[in-house]
Amino acid sequence: MDGSRIASFAAGLLVANAAPHLATAVTRRRHLTPLAGRESGPAVNGAWSALNLAAATGLLVWSARGKPARWDADLVAFGLGHAVFAAWMAASEAALAPNH
Repeated sequence: MDGSRIASFAAGLLVANAAPHLATAVTRRRHLTPLAGRESGPAVNGAWSALNLAAATGLLVWSARGKPARWDADLVAFGLGHAVFAAWMAASEAALAPNH
């Protein structure tokens, strides 16, 4: 796997991680973050979501450098990263309930 595929996979992970934190911020709930632990409120979750999206954007810009305007296997890597994180999140919430 080349560097752009790895970057695209990592960007998919980050985008998938950003989504529940953004949903938490919008709905004004609490959700675990590395910034403030289990009691992270909406503002902290919004910040964590923004950091994840910024990092994902940087990785995607880097992975697209010098490439044609159409997606290649990077899109598959991005989708796989997103799916892997979503599956891990669903399984960990079901088994461990860290946010309940």
